[in-house]
Amino acid sequence: MSLDPLLLSALAAAYLLGSISGSLVIGRFRGVDIRTQGSGNAGGTNAFRTQGWAFALGTVLVDIGKGVAAVALVRLVGGGEMAQMAAVLLAALGHVWPLFHGFRGGKGAATLVGGLALLWPTALLPLFAVWLGVLVASGYVGLATVLAGLALPLWALWEGRAPGWPGFALLVAGLLVFTHRGNLQRLRAGTEHRFERVRLFARRPPADV
Repeated sequence: MSLDPLLLSALAAAYLLGSISGSLVIGRFRGVDIRTQGSGNAGGTNAFRTQGWAFALGTVLVDIGKGVAAVALVRLVGGGEMAQMAAVLLAALGHVWPLFHGFRGGKGAATLVGGLALLWPTALLPLFAVWLGVLVASGYVGLATVLAGLALPLWALWEGRAPGWPGFALLVAGLLVFTHRGNLQRLRAGTEHRFERVRLFARRPPADV
């Protein structure tokens, strides 16, 4: 891809857009920093657990929106597919390590979804199906997110995408595994938080007779 000054500026802006953390911006209006609560993460799951669904919804919408905006900006200056892939990753990196918030952010999933919505919309439905299936079977949000990410390279191969796409998909999957490494460690230790209410196959005690 041609790295002209305008495109370089757009890619830098993608990282800066990613650095606008939805939970921390909204939290300033409420006078809270969710990094001091719950899991200490600035993402939507911790926002839901500590502040409720409305706060979490606002967080997720902002975080998805900045992924969309990053890709749209690079498209606007004429960036091709590779540049748009870079924009998605830079926005996610900005979310994980935000310049504006002391490099302590979230895990990048919502921002990646936003970028994929423009760059690779055909991947969203199968990834959501994997995410939802794992979530309702296990109740673990982190595990569902990691497995959905790991499904992305397989989907790239299934679609017969050009060589750059599986590589991009592997980077996305690798980033999600890295940012969810704490969840995976807690899962292995048996201490990971589980959303019991979303489990369809949870074992229930037998009814009294």
